[in-house]
Amino acid sequence: MPRYDFRCRSCGATFELRRTMAQANDPAVCPQGHEDTVKLLSAVAVTGGASGGAAQQAPSGGGGGGCCGGGCCG
Repeated sequence: MPRYDFRCRSCGATFELRRTMAQANDPAVCPQGHEDTVKLLSAVAVTGGASGGAAQQAPSGGGGGGCCGGGCCG
């Protein structure tokens, strides 16, 4: 079940609730009993890589990619 982060506008507390996606936008009450809360946006980091954990590098030549379009990194 997904977890959602909330902040109470009355006391400033942040808290987390587990609820279904269908309930994601339902009102939440903070642990102190205040009802003036707002759902926070969460950033989810998904990482992956080549087998062995080593990062793959772009092939040289071909004028592409790189960290900044292939033209300004030395």
